[in-house]
Amino acid sequence: MAGVSRADYTLGHGSDDYRVTHYDLELDYKIGPNRLSARAALSAVAAGELSRIPLDLAGFAVKGVRVDGRTARFTHRGGKLVVRPVRPVRGEFTVEVRYSGNPRPVASRWGEIGWDELTDGALVASQPTGAPSWFPCNDRPGDKASYRVALTTASAYTVLVTGDLVTRRAGGSATTWVFERREPTAPYLMSVQIGRYDELILDGVQRIAVPRRLRAAAAHDFGRQPEMMRRLTEWFGPYPFGEYVVVVTDDDLDDPIEAQGMAIFGANHVDGRRTFERLVVHELAHQWFGNSLTVAGWRHIWLNEGFATYAEWLWSEASGGPSAEALARDWRSRAGTDVAIGDPGVARLFDEQVYKRGGLVLHELRGRVGDEVFFGLLRTWVAGHAHGTVTTEDFIAHAERAAGVPLRDEFASWLG
Repeated sequence: MAGVSRADYTLGHGSDDYRVTHYDLELDYKIGPNRLSARAALSAVAAGELSRIPLDLAGFAVKGVRVDGRTARFTHRGGKLVVRPVRPVRGEFTVEVRYSGNPRPVASRWGEIGWDELTDGALVASQPTGAPSWFPCNDRPGDKASYRVALTTASAYTVLVTGDLVTRRAGGSATTWVFERREPTAPYLMSVQIGRYDELILDGVQRIAVPRRLRAAAAHDFGRQPEMMRRLTEWFGPYPFGEYVVVVTDDDLDDPIEAQGMAIFGANHVDGRRTFERLVVHELAHQWFGNSLTVAGWRHIWLNEGFATYAEWLWSEASGGPSAEALARDWRSRAGTDVAIGDPGVARLFDEQVYKRGGLVLHELRGRVGDEVFFGLLRTWVAGHAHGTVTTEDFIAHAERAAGVPLRDEFASWLG
């Protein structure tokens, strides 16, 4: 059953000994040499008395660490920065880390992820364990914090960070952009995008950053996104953030990238024919499922990907394509059954079955309880856990309360 994990999904990342409440990041990035000089200040709360504070940080040179304003000893190897304060910390404490180096993706079971160079710029794609490629963090999805990110780089480039732009200061050849992410955010959902971008405004909440050569094609391919937003708010409840920014890079990407209040597409996902429109609605749906409601642990990932997949099916039906029932019937005949999608294991975390059978779970639930109860329970699920963390057990209990009937055995069958 989904409640029992068979694998260490974090692969050594993150700690339960403390939680971070706020990150304050000051980044100076030189694009040509791919050089980052940075200061990170973390405000945190210890679960008990801590004589060592483990942080996740990739291969930078750490210049110094302070805990509560006092110089602290540290070791840094194998992606772990272990800080030893002068005195053990209790309750609230702060850690300041100064570091520099050439940011690069970190190796993982799912390939290289994190900060990556573009042909002319940079991007961050951190799911699930790539955040340490650019800042020291408690890298687990359930540790959500607020952020302030100040990034200085060459003035010829546009900088986009997940959050609200609060100031932009030009000084000579460099510009400092300051963003604030007030809503609690998991480290993997923080993103930085740097490139030569034009801006397209879709409405008061949604905009697109796109290379000039792709401007017309992007305007068409994302042109139905305001209608998608309207539909998704009907199905799931109000959009959970103040902005939604789509970035289209000038490079090709294997897959679109999810971030908080942001999605990143490659140039290959824009062709002026809406070929990849299902991906557009998939990434938008993640703002509810994945970003506002974030899984407490990676074994619950179907709560992100199954819900975003089902949003694709709902949009297909609403926009004149195949119905959700037709798509569910098709995938029911094609999807494998060798992955327990409620706990797929590290190697199968992003398996297609997690996505498609996750969508099928929701379609089965819809058929079991009826549309009125189904869409009602989705909206109350989103509202009740906004900007929090969730588990499969949470969703099963919520569905049972909303439907007024036992569903645990059926979920065990659907998720197994």
